[in-house]
Amino acid sequence: MTSRAAPLGLAECAELACVWEVRARKAGNVNPDHRFRDLGIDEFYRSATAIAPVIGAAAERSVGATVLAAIEATREVVASNTNLGIVLLLAPLAKVPRPYRLQAGIEAVLEALTVEDSRQVFAAIRLANPGGLGTRTNHDVHREPTLPLRDVMALAQDDDLIARQYVNGFHQVLDEGVAALAEGLQRTRIVEDAIIHCQLSLLARHPDSLIFRKQGYHEAKEASERAEAVLKAGWPQSPLSRRAFADLDDWLRAVRNRRNPGTTADLVTASLFAALREGIMKVPSQYPWSDGSRIS
Repeated sequence: MTSRAAPLGLAECAELACVWEVRARKAGNVNPDHRFRDLGIDEFYRSATAIAPVIGAAAERSVGATVLAAIEATREVVASNTNLGIVLLLAPLAKVPRPYRLQAGIEAVLEALTVEDSRQVFAAIRLANPGGLGTRTNHDVHREPTLPLRDVMALAQDDDLIARQYVNGFHQVLDEGVAALAEGLQRTRIVEDAIIHCQLSLLARHPDSLIFRKQGYHEAKEASERAEAVLKAGWPQSPLSRRAFADLDDWLRAVRNRRNPGTTADLVTASLFAALREGIMKVPSQYPWSDGSRIS
């Protein structure tokens, strides 16, 4: 196969990133082999198709307007919250002008965020109605915001990895996640395994925000320790590492998916978007999608 002559458009990057993330058989998440009680892979595929043109047109809107438009488009095709975290991550990344690399351009996008961006993002959050939304003493999404979006995100950065990206220039995505994808491709020569490697690497380094909100810090930290153990066992090459991965998957699914590492999945999607946008991952790929013998 020959490589594409032209780079992928932003809409293509967004849709592929969303589809590849949910298609990869990552631990604890919805994937082709596992659905949640009220949510399966079809809802994620429909959501990917719905937001792709919105993300593709991000240069024409403010970040807040892109987030709100993407969640409105999602609500037209699914009834559940499938992608609020994804949209919050992709909207600023897609706003970076295409001649610039993401690491060079993201800071200017974040610095330019306004109170109106906050207002539109608050509206999108209310529409998506994510689990564990609750209320905050300061800057509750049910009230009108008074601070620019980056400042609002700074208030939540200690317990929300997605909010933290707005403060630290998307470090976990652009530095850690993209590097983990590249390392996974180099080590495994399998696209799906590279995506799983990215999940394990991010989860090992950072307790998942969604697990933290639902189950508390102790279980979020245990998920990280289990992910680190899978990597240290030599995943995916050794039988021991594959058993450790299966044990991690079972443990994450054991309490009605309340240990779902959903924030990590969102970071993986954003990392895939960045890798596709920057040409680190290509379509068509020189590597096959999966090695079915590695994950049962």
